[in-house]
Amino acid sequence: MRIDILTLFPDLMQKMTDHAMVRRVSEAGNLDVHIHHFRDDTLDKHGKVDDTPYGGGAGMVLQVEPIVRRLRAIENYESAYKIVLSPQGPTYHQKEAVSLSEKDHLILICGHYEGFDERLMAYVDAELSIGDYILNGGEIAAWVIVESVGRLLPGALHNPSSLGEESFNDDLLEYPQYTKPAVFEGHAVPEVLLSGHHQNIEIWRHQERLKKTQKNRPDLFEKYLNKKR
Repeated sequence: MRIDILTLFPDLMQKMTDHAMVRRVSEAGNLDVHIHHFRDDTLDKHGKVDDTPYGGGAGMVLQVEPIVRRLRAIENYESAYKIVLSPQGPTYHQKEAVSLSEKDHLILICGHYEGFDERLMAYVDAELSIGDYILNGGEIAAWVIVESVGRLLPGALHNPSSLGEESFNDDLLEYPQYTKPAVFEGHAVPEVLLSGHHQNIEIWRHQERLKKTQKNRPDLFEKYLNKKR
């Protein structure tokens, strides 16, 4: 997979791509990340890529022209799946990560200031948000996608079989985990986990997933129940 990231802060994004997981997948030949600066393709002699909004209002808006010029400079950009990262998009989730991991080429466009000139949407395939809150820019959101997608690729995890047991894969949260010591300040590991009885352990884990999801994410729990009905 190739991922191109368009940003006002290429140095920040480059540091993020030095992360061990990304490096492992890259070294395995399954991920190729490229960072691009919006300013590389501006026609403004001062490198300006934003301007005041038509109709008035606070803040600055990213111009469409330098971003589209940078998009078109990316090899095979037409066939890539192009995503604008913005708080106005649908909320990103694990099933979306799985879907994106099956694509050959992603282009992530990081918002900043008061957002983009809306005409940019004519040149992309999707708009995504990582949650109902506001960040200064889309760089953290881009990294969320790189990490959540990259860890699904071959070579990312030391134990790929654990992917099927993770939270959100089937609308349930993951079961509680414990490790040594067996007792800490009077708090003991559940006996079933020390029993060596694998069937009982699996039953306990499933029951704990149900309890934790019902308590922490009743919306997911209801979704799970509806699928079972």
